[in-house]
Amino acid sequence: MIAADRQRGRTKPDWLKRRLPSGPEYERIRGLLRDHRLNTVCQEAQCPNQFECYAGGTATFMIMGRACTRNCRFCAVAHGPAGPPDPDEPALVARAVEMLGLRYAVVTSVTRDDLADGGASFFADTIRAIRERMPATRIEVLIPDLGGDTECLETILAAGPSVLNHNMETVPRLYPSVRPGAEYARSLGLLAAARRLAPDIPVKTGIMLGLGETEAELMAALRDLRDVDCNILTMGQYLQPSPAHLPVTRFVPPGEFQLLENKALALGFSGVAAGPFVRSSYRAEKLYQKAVKDSLQAGSVDE
Repeated sequence: MIAADRQRGRTKPDWLKRRLPSGPEYERIRGLLRDHRLNTVCQEAQCPNQFECYAGGTATFMIMGRACTRNCRFCAVAHGPAGPPDPDEPALVARAVEMLGLRYAVVTSVTRDDLADGGASFFADTIRAIRERMPATRIEVLIPDLGGDTECLETILAAGPSVLNHNMETVPRLYPSVRPGAEYARSLGLLAAARRLAPDIPVKTGIMLGLGETEAELMAALRDLRDVDCNILTMGQYLQPSPAHLPVTRFVPPGEFQLLENKALALGFSGVAAGPFVRSSYRAEKLYQKAVKDSLQAGSVDE
């Protein structure tokens, strides 16, 4: 199903055409982020859901700069040398969360292999700064692989995020071409360690479709994720950010995404969002609520 009918180089189908975000509320939020010297992955990664998320009380902040030390071939975020993180950034993010009145904040980062702890302490500082200003706001962290360092992961978990997210992105076979510098087993191990070290914190991941994966490979990856008790999943269509990035091998129809969502739920994921425009932070609060409800029913989370 996924391997067939490749559409390399073809015009986007109608279901992938969407108007760019606009309007006074969108511009207000953009202005606030600019004035506070903040980056969002919404803008840097060209996310198609910016306005919907902003309007729904969710935003995704990208900390530790705008340049990534890795150069994944699917990603629109810039690659290059990165200076030291801004020590004021955790407080600035917390202030923006307060000014925007966010119920749910997502904090991600560029990958910082140049930092001794991969930026773990910066994630922890940002979580604590938000908690101090907005104790009721849920905080999801979307973290890099931290070089597989469990102590760095513990630093983040100790700060008490509401959700620990790390994206697998694709199936094992495609890692060398899609995620050079990353390892499938290392990323899977990070999710397993997060679940083991902090069983009360939901663990989440995301996978892109349309990079050349087969359905058998995708389902095997989903079973791997359930084997480590990852309980929240997003699946979306990969879109080529520029001619320099990997081409799309196939545009997956919306109906097929629905079938895949049903299969993922049948495997035991608590919350699944799958669709052409789904990204890591899409409807993040709703997926969190589903995971918490499922855990409460299982008697493992005290909400």
